[in-house]
Amino acid sequence: MTRVLVTGGAGFIGSNFARHLLAHKRYHVTVIDKLTYAGNLDNLAAVTKHPGFRFVKGDICNRTLVRELVGKTDQIVNFAAETHIDRSIYDLDPFVKSDFIGAYVLLSEFRRNPRERFIQIATSEVYGSAQTVPMTELHPLDVQSPYAATKVGADRLAYAYFRTYNLPILIIRPFNNYGPRQYPEKLIPFYITSAIEDKPLLVYGTGRNTRDWLHVEDCCQGLRKALEVPIAKVRGQVINLGSGEEASVLDIADIILRRFGKPKSLLKFIADRPGHVERLISSTDKSKRLLGWKATTPFARGLSATIAWYEANRVWWQKIRRKRQYREWYRTWYEKTLATAGRMKTSP
Repeated sequence: MTRVLVTGGAGFIGSNFARHLLAHKRYHVTVIDKLTYAGNLDNLAAVTKHPGFRFVKGDICNRTLVRELVGKTDQIVNFAAETHIDRSIYDLDPFVKSDFIGAYVLLSEFRRNPRERFIQIATSEVYGSAQTVPMTELHPLDVQSPYAATKVGADRLAYAYFRTYNLPILIIRPFNNYGPRQYPEKLIPFYITSAIEDKPLLVYGTGRNTRDWLHVEDCCQGLRKALEVPIAKVRGQVINLGSGEEASVLDIADIILRRFGKPKSLLKFIADRPGHVERLISSTDKSKRLLGWKATTPFARGLSATIAWYEANRVWWQKIRRKRQYREWYRTWYEKTLATAGRMKTSP
């Protein structure tokens, strides 16, 4: 059995990946998660009794704990990070600690005790707005948010550890993931859950910003390929995981409103977010060539299935929306923005 350490494994992509690996009998998965506001043990409920699963509540900045876990694993996949751009604008401190310092602790312990491979999960946000399309792995790194800055720091630190110490490290840059169990502050679940509850769908600026949308199950399949491909083929590589299919914020809002038969008056346009990336669209050539992987879920089908999941699993997300962390953030960020714009204040 291959032993895989999944950091941040109670979050959205990490928990989907842990469940994905456990569906294949060759893996033993250890998840470490700090269980901040976005970490959710409900995401792992289906595998808690799986004989190949272990959960550890802990912080990847805890060097003693990381050293112990690295010594008991074969492969490491680092998802652990704060990921919400809006929150990074408001308070960067937890992003620096989790996204950069946490990655440093993991990499330094990996250097001390090298294992079969280390995969650093980066983000397409390191590119900034598309200067050329589609965006290859050689696209300039032109970060536009504090979140992206901490992620590009970890991305380049991982690469430096490969170049300096010749370690088996691979960097994956997923584009915008969506699907079941995504924390409802992110765009697609935020819009779905808001529409269900007749709350406003808040749109930054014109809403014409586009993203490359990748279904989380496709992403997990690509990541598993990255674990299984011979390490000599991919060590030191940076690989995008994207669908090559883009949609704008307004496109998504329109689909969701029509799905529920809700009026367009629920759309509330607010001031644009500082440093808002205008467009992200991935080249898929390198992932096909090195991993033998490409996304197989068309966005229309994946979004429809995602809407259906949130509609059928209201208990999961209503529990989150009732929590203090979600309600306080909504009031701090969105209600003040609406009030400044002279619009009616709302609350979740």
